[in-house]
Amino acid sequence: MIPVLTGERVLLRGLDWADFEDFATLWGDPALKRFLPFAPVARDECWVRMNRIAWHWAHYGFGNFAVVAREDGAFLGQIGLFHVMRGIGEDFDAAPEAGWVLNAAARGRGLASEAAEIVHRWFDAQRFGGRTVCMMDVDHAGSIRVAEKCGYRLLRLDEDEWGPLQLMERVRG
Repeated sequence: MIPVLTGERVLLRGLDWADFEDFATLWGDPALKRFLPFAPVARDECWVRMNRIAWHWAHYGFGNFAVVAREDGAFLGQIGLFHVMRGIGEDFDAAPEAGWVLNAAARGRGLASEAAEIVHRWFDAQRFGGRTVCMMDVDHAGSIRVAEKCGYRLLRLDEDEWGPLQLMERVRG
């Protein structure tokens, strides 16, 4: 069962198929291209991503949450932890990876930090909680700040087919 986690301004809950239009709009936003070079994501790939999120919860007991406004239930984005075998190296690939993406209306308001802190507190309290990793474009100062607030520190710099990456790690609590 996917827990519901509550913050001051956000509620984190399982993604529901009723969220698909908002989810596809989020990932289809051309503005994401600035720091996510594989974006925007096509609608059919969004369907695959939502199924992958459901699979994570069923098989690992963790995954991505929908981020919604506590005030009115508006869909703001997604956040969570997942396994992706990126081939970056054992120091990165072996740990659950954290990630967050918020829509344009939610960016720059501290909501990603609030949601990330809630997710990591929950994850730390689970039997499977422990070391996690995250990665972002080296120029994505906002995501780097969110990660640092959650206790992430530089693991190493790397590069993929789209350019330089900052790989970070965090140890429970």
